[in-house]
Amino acid sequence: MRSSLLNKLWMIFGPKPKLNWLILTVITVLALITLFGSSSSNAIDSSPRRPASLIYTNYRRIKERVAVDYLELKSVSSGGSRQKELGLCGKERENYVPCHNVTANLLSGFEQGEELDRHCKLLTEEDRCLVRPPKEYKIPLRWPSGRDIIWSGNVKITKDQFLSSGSMTKRLMLLEENQIAFHSEDGLIFDGVKDYSRQIAEMIGLGSDTELPQAGVRTILDINCGFGSFGAHLLSLKIMAVCVAAYEATGSQVQLALERGLPAMIGNFIARQLPYPSLSYDMIHCAQCGIIWDEKDGMFLIEVDRVLKPGGYFVLTSPTSKLPGSSREKKRITLNPMEELTQQLCWTLLAQQDETFIWQKTADLDCYASRKQHAIQLCKEADDTQSYYKPLVPCISGTSSKRWIAIQNKSFDSEFSSAELEIHGVQPDEFYEDMHFWRSAVDNYWSLLTPLIFSDHPKRPGDEDPLPPYNMIRNVMDMSSNYGGLNAALLEEKKSVWVMNVVPARASNALPLILERGFAGVMHDWCEPFPTYPRTYDLLHANGLLSQFISERCSMIDLFLEMDRILRPEGWVILSDTVGTIEMARTLATQVRWEARIIDLQNGSDQRLLVCQKLFLKK
Repeated sequence: MRSSLLNKLWMIFGPKPKLNWLILTVITVLALITLFGSSSSNAIDSSPRRPASLIYTNYRRIKERVAVDYLELKSVSSGGSRQKELGLCGKERENYVPCHNVTANLLSGFEQGEELDRHCKLLTEEDRCLVRPPKEYKIPLRWPSGRDIIWSGNVKITKDQFLSSGSMTKRLMLLEENQIAFHSEDGLIFDGVKDYSRQIAEMIGLGSDTELPQAGVRTILDINCGFGSFGAHLLSLKIMAVCVAAYEATGSQVQLALERGLPAMIGNFIARQLPYPSLSYDMIHCAQCGIIWDEKDGMFLIEVDRVLKPGGYFVLTSPTSKLPGSSREKKRITLNPMEELTQQLCWTLLAQQDETFIWQKTADLDCYASRKQHAIQLCKEADDTQSYYKPLVPCISGTSSKRWIAIQNKSFDSEFSSAELEIHGVQPDEFYEDMHFWRSAVDNYWSLLTPLIFSDHPKRPGDEDPLPPYNMIRNVMDMSSNYGGLNAALLEEKKSVWVMNVVPARASNALPLILERGFAGVMHDWCEPFPTYPRTYDLLHANGLLSQFISERCSMIDLFLEMDRILRPEGWVILSDTVGTIEMARTLATQVRWEARIIDLQNGSDQRLLVCQKLFLKK
């Protein structure tokens, strides 16, 4: 594998010379470097507290190449030892999602929908294997082509499943035997997603859906999103729509949305809260999502209220079950229980049109005191930001939060004021230092990785050269996001990516701030598997996560196996950490069959980068 990576680098930098000549060249150049010293600028420093100049010069590139070539030659000449590579899982695990074994959950006594919930167990030795792609798997098309056309072999779905789909946002057409195309403008009950989106905007008093961000709607939680056509349209309006749906063994909404390059994750609230803090989203959308909202004494609707911001909107669309040309009677919608629940939650029914209803959550705290007796009680919570799969609560959350501010009263400006940052417990100097750091870091990453990943990437046979902004990276995960700085810097550089900002469960929780910035984010404990399907991310990034992970005494090899599971073939990993941790990580990368390269940042710190690529294993 090392030789394969070296060959890629030789393809970029020039032809491979004879070994003896190369050794002589390496020794000569290293001697010159020792004599004249380093004149290159500082590179990236992993700590977000220490911004640095991150410009790579040609000299730096030559020096780095020489160092890498020297290490590779040294390894070859010494017959360097290698850790035993992990084996491949069987075919039955091609779509393996840990913590969602429905059969085992049923045998364990879970019922009434809880068998679909998340139940994790420790990995055994026989579980420690590499999830391989299906035989028909192909590298996804580059964005934005991949939004509209996917390879049918990359997702587990049958022809009957997508042809029989009745969800408002599901519309598929089989182009060929191995491709599925999504046409959001065909066949929807409101003559297309754009018309439906515009209708929602008009129902809340706007002239067009382009006005939604100015009206405070920048983040939407789309419950049971179908195949993501609504979310795809919203992204074109610069609105972050995150799909959340329960685990499905086949025909998964989450898997299909992610394959299209759209934000999504597995999640439901049958028994436990979603992993979001209170007051997280500006709008929550449910179009034929299959949830009976008045069940369990309204606990599901109370959970929606918990994550909905003051002044936010709940959109419920329940289309008729009557098919075109069918003689079946129109499905009757009974909203009496909903009316009672929404009144207790202090929601106002803004509008009803056809089968679409829109409620608005109150921003006036006095509303709760004016309700009838025996209404839903207010929670007496000490911390409304921590929610990691806690049990559902029968009370109204967030009313004592400093973040109780109507979405209509928030600034549309992307820059935060000092007062807004202090509401989230973040010092302005710390926030802006982090922001400047990641701006420089992104410049550095792009400079470093462009030859390997983007337009100069060595082509697979038959591939055409990608044209900007067409690239091989779309779904990015920041596994240890601080304030969402990497996400913000990528957007400033107009990169065609979206980022899932993961806040480790035991880290300082800045998730409310990340969501407030209009980004996708979630809390997660990395000692457990992430709630997604295999091969759903193009690039994984972690800054300082490994050192933190070691202190938590979780299994590092299990973490790398999980990263390998959610990373697509030929996807990339960037890890930043201390020297010792990165050296250990390189050994683990070899065990999971990644090609790995350590980069010395040459800035006087003990930080190193480990850049890895997952191989396309077809065995």
